[in-house]
Amino acid sequence: MSSRESWVSNVGFVLASIGSAAGLGNIWRFPWLTAGNGGSAFLVVYLLIVVGVGVPGLLAEFVLGRRGRQTPIGALRALVSSRWGSALGTFNVLTTLVILSFYSVVGGWILHYALVSPTGAYFGQPQQYFGTASYGLQAVGFHLLFLGIVATIVFFGVSSGIERASKVMLPAVVVLLVALAGWTATQPNTAAGYAFYLRFDAEYLAANFPSVLGPAAGQALFTLSVGSGAMLTYASYLDETASLPRDTLVIAVSNTFIGVLAGLVVIPLLFSQGIDPGQGGPGALFVALPPAFASLPGGTVVATAFFGTVLLAAVTSGINLLETPVATLVDVFDVPRRRATLLVSVLLAATGSGLALAGPIFQFVSGTLADLLLTVGLFAFVVIVGWLLGPEALAEFRAGSGRFDPLAESWLLTVSWVLPVVVLFSLTNTLASLAGASFGLGGRAVVAVVAAICCRLAVAIAVDTRE
Repeated sequence: MSSRESWVSNVGFVLASIGSAAGLGNIWRFPWLTAGNGGSAFLVVYLLIVVGVGVPGLLAEFVLGRRGRQTPIGALRALVSSRWGSALGTFNVLTTLVILSFYSVVGGWILHYALVSPTGAYFGQPQQYFGTASYGLQAVGFHLLFLGIVATIVFFGVSSGIERASKVMLPAVVVLLVALAGWTATQPNTAAGYAFYLRFDAEYLAANFPSVLGPAAGQALFTLSVGSGAMLTYASYLDETASLPRDTLVIAVSNTFIGVLAGLVVIPLLFSQGIDPGQGGPGALFVALPPAFASLPGGTVVATAFFGTVLLAAVTSGINLLETPVATLVDVFDVPRRRATLLVSVLLAATGSGLALAGPIFQFVSGTLADLLLTVGLFAFVVIVGWLLGPEALAEFRAGSGRFDPLAESWLLTVSWVLPVVVLFSLTNTLASLAGASFGLGGRAVVAVVAAICCRLAVAIAVDTRE
């Protein structure tokens, strides 16, 4: 096997990981989910899930990555067993391929809008324009162009490609978002938007908690890139001196800040223009914002800056997703990086093109299927870390952890007992909604607890049998 690449600096790893998390999940998905689910009510639930589930779950994925020193298949095969590790690792790689298939289509939409924003081509009839641009041969072309940009960066490797690009693009995203948020604050009639977004609405949350919980949980996992194995791959390039808990905290806080910042741009701007905050769903950026841009002096400049920012964020996330299947071919099958990048890109060109031509399938894959895959992936990670590795996971947590060392035992306890129930509850909630079943939050909680206990017993029996 060829010698393995690594990060030139820990800063490069942190910036690349933040860039991965703070992509379309934050700037495209977060604002419209927040706007459509009660504003501040969604924000509070989302933040609680990020802290209680996302942070310990992301740390568990980092522990697996650095402990295994390979991409999902190789790492899990070494840490668990050849058969189960290979199966779980393959599942993770397939998850990244599924997500990147629809992600690159959305990235193509962003690229399209960034290129035409200087002309204001979509200002007049945004709904009709998006309907033409979102699916069909035009969408296929921009999907391929976006994928080509991402593949070119991954083509040049970890230090020369991914790390170098992340050090430039992530700061640019933050600077542009801060500037846009400041500009939005100067617009008229934004007070109602800030109140909707930031003033906690306990009454709405009490009346709509079940409907808010599912999207908030899915968004927390999606935006932190937890459960797909992509973060595991990034952590596999780390050395023992890096503090995993510190880096996890920095990444989670920075990612959340960027998401909240994106909301401070989109939601007040919708209110400023008298637009229903829930309008547009996944197409909110493309349908609801153009009227605002069109009504402003220098609207084409603002639109170009906005979609340029979103494009940078989309590319950083696409890089992370593409790296996992590419690095798997490099690590497991000893395929040269550049050839591996071309092979995976050809596959994604085909799958993404299919989704760009089929709107209903795209919506299912980008919503329900993606959330299910990420939830199952995270459950597998916490089971391995909490139920199988135990002391090994603690040792990896403590390597380079410094002042975070006293938190090791409580983190493992959370991963072992709290996260399995919470993740299974989220999975039960999604499956019940998909099946049209209605047995209340209490019933779903009971199902999650019983399922966690059964899984724990099954794993214990399997381990005893193997020994």
